[in-house]
Amino acid sequence: MPSEHSASDHSSSTNTEPAGATTPAAVRERLDRVTDPELDTSIVELDYVEEIQIHPAGDEGNADRTGDADGDEVFVAFTLPTAWCSPAFAWMMAGDARREVESLPGVARAAIELRDHMHEREINRGINEGLPFEDAFPDADGGVESVRLELDRKARTARQHDATGALLEAGLTREQLAGVTRSDLDFEGAPEGRVRVWVREGAVAVETDADPVERYLRKAEATGVLDDEHPELFRTPEEEPFDGDEVELVRQRTRLAGVNMGGQGTVCDALNDARHAEDRPPLSTREGAPVTPGEDDRADAD
Repeated sequence: MPSEHSASDHSSSTNTEPAGATTPAAVRERLDRVTDPELDTSIVELDYVEEIQIHPAGDEGNADRTGDADGDEVFVAFTLPTAWCSPAFAWMMAGDARREVESLPGVARAAIELRDHMHEREINRGINEGLPFEDAFPDADGGVESVRLELDRKARTARQHDATGALLEAGLTREQLAGVTRSDLDFEGAPEGRVRVWVREGAVAVETDADPVERYLRKAEATGVLDDEHPELFRTPEEEPFDGDEVELVRQRTRLAGVNMGGQGTVCDALNDARHAEDRPPLSTREGAPVTPGEDDRADAD
């Protein structure tokens, strides 16, 4: 029978590493958990991360960024495909990156730098000073949580297609799939990287790759699907349970959500490649990287 551990329990780590043991690989692994909320794809996979620096605890070799006495300081710089990407999306990625890196054992503080973005100053200051979005952008119409929830709902729908496909391929019938609950899932009793799904009142189990199911659970938890009055794990895009004879229709709709995200991702990939071309002009508003020609440039042009 399945255990009561959640997917997050199954993949969590304990905070036991000493300060000074932080590695770039460990930082990158944490950043791999941060997604572009519009694409539901890791910022590492999307090649947004440009720089990682680690300043060990007590390190005085850098006057600007030194390690904290109680732990390492990590600096992360990232760039988005365009300078005008949604500031709300950029804020979410920067904030998630800081939280993930600071959750590493031995890390006392993370500093995040968004580069080449029209709102980089506001975002960098706000994230690193722990300000609410509304304080960094006083003219904004509300915060980012409602935007995040809407994007999480789209991501949940797209991830459901992968999870249900894996379970159907493993041998579940449509009726069994529609009735799967959280308590039917067994991560602890399955081999590493696998999950067992118990059906027929716990008499029979099928086994499949855990990854698509774990990814789905994370978004199902984020959107509150696992906390409502319905026990069924999988839902329509409107978060309602469905019957076995509706499985194919629901899967068509969840597939469409994934296709839409994939199409947006293709566009972003092209923009990202163009942005990192060697001959592209500087786009940043940071000091030393003007967005408009200076006097000497205009004189040369004349």
